[in-house]
Amino acid sequence: MTKQRSRRAVIQAFGTGVFGLSGCLGKGWIPTGDRHTSPVTILAAGSLTNALSNGLAPELDTPVQIETHGSARIARMVKEGIRDPDIVVVADTALFNAPLNPSWYSVFTSNAVVIASNTATEDGKRVGRTSQAWYELVADDDINLGRTDPKADPLGYRTLFVIDLAARYYEVDGLASTILADEQIYPESSLMTRFETGAVDVAIAYRNMAVERGYDYIDLPDPIDLSAPEYTEDWYSTVTYTLPDGTAVQGGTISYGAAARTMTDDVLSVFDRLVRGSYLQRHGFILHESFPNHHGRVPERIENNSGTPADRSTAEQSVIPISV
Repeated sequence: MTKQRSRRAVIQAFGTGVFGLSGCLGKGWIPTGDRHTSPVTILAAGSLTNALSNGLAPELDTPVQIETHGSARIARMVKEGIRDPDIVVVADTALFNAPLNPSWYSVFTSNAVVIASNTATEDGKRVGRTSQAWYELVADDDINLGRTDPKADPLGYRTLFVIDLAARYYEVDGLASTILADEQIYPESSLMTRFETGAVDVAIAYRNMAVERGYDYIDLPDPIDLSAPEYTEDWYSTVTYTLPDGTAVQGGTISYGAAARTMTDDVLSVFDRLVRGSYLQRHGFILHESFPNHHGRVPERIENNSGTPADRSTAEQSVIPISV
């Protein structure tokens, strides 16, 4: 029932990302006229870290400053005024309905949930190479499963959706209680670190996270992996999760959304490249024909795709990492 692959031969080198995750984006700068006096600031979902740093940034002629966190945390930081970025990017557009509420946003890419197996550990190899159902092996107490926090990021609650849908798809009663435990939860930023150090044998991750790092992974069937729009209305939508602030999130096709919060030429130019760039596919994201699609009162410049062309010759100057 599963499709099993290795992507080590696909990705040669994507770099490791250079982003501080707790740096300060203060308000010590102010956009003036059509240009910024400081880099364009992007607050983005953690799963986009590598794609933005090593994919988007080298294509820009505008300096950018990027900070990444779990998307639910990003939404809370913006809503509470802890951060005031020019562009905010989340891994679930439901967060643009609540707690965020931008006047417009663009949906620009998708992803899939996969089972990444660690070939550096014996138990990881056992899961990756078995012909047995993955969930039967993961139920083994010797397997160290890793996942992210459903309270902090969409991957965390999408993991719960996947397990719920898998239980119904495979007709396995009590699957969640059999294979999930609180001690498996890590921040999204540290899950892959623990995977690479061998502390985690199997990780429930986004497809792009496995592709970028050359991990072996098990593709899940479309009715489970949250990547297929045709399953959204009648199948994915039957699972829900309630965030700590009371917001109920409904299952759906994984959709990344971006909103520009500052309307200068520099910001809109970066935004246009962010939502239309071919870098996304190179980093393992899924592009549907409808992307990017826009919602709300979209600026004419974005609607008409009139962004400023990129200058690749200035790649080395286009990203400023935030100090941890």
